[in-house]
Amino acid sequence: MNTAPKSTLHYKNSHFATQLPVDYLYAPSHYWIAREQGNIWRVGFTKFATRMLGEIVDHGFELETGAVVTPGKPIGWIEGFKAMSDVFCIAHGKFLGGNPLLKEKVELVNKLPYGDGWLYKIEGNPDALCVDANGYVKLLDQTIQRMLGEQKSEL
Repeated sequence: MNTAPKSTLHYKNSHFATQLPVDYLYAPSHYWIAREQGNIWRVGFTKFATRMLGEIVDHGFELETGAVVTPGKPIGWIEGFKAMSDVFCIAHGKFLGGNPLLKEKVELVNKLPYGDGWLYKIEGNPDALCVDANGYVKLLDQTIQRMLGEQKSEL
């Protein structure tokens, strides 16, 4: 199944560049959420998140399909070369399961973060904190500027 976005917004700041799908919503925690059909949504990491984690090597979910979820709730874990992190929910509703492709090809999270590298599905509604691509650009600018400021203060 090809889940690649149709229309994107180019973003570049400092040494980071990406193409943000314009029909996705973005969480402040650097996840995206895209409507699949009706109130079924796919959720994945943004390119920025995958860059912070490094190459993804393993993942897992701690919920049964159909479990009730809320934004901010840890629902699994992901391990990259640079870091290990909880996977958080960014929607209200029911957990519909993880991406079955990742069991054999976890590298899709890095290679196709906005397409076949999605993490999990939810039936419900996105968190009210999710913003459109233009809102996420502002968030990325703030995040990158803060990181650059921290690097300069460490010198």
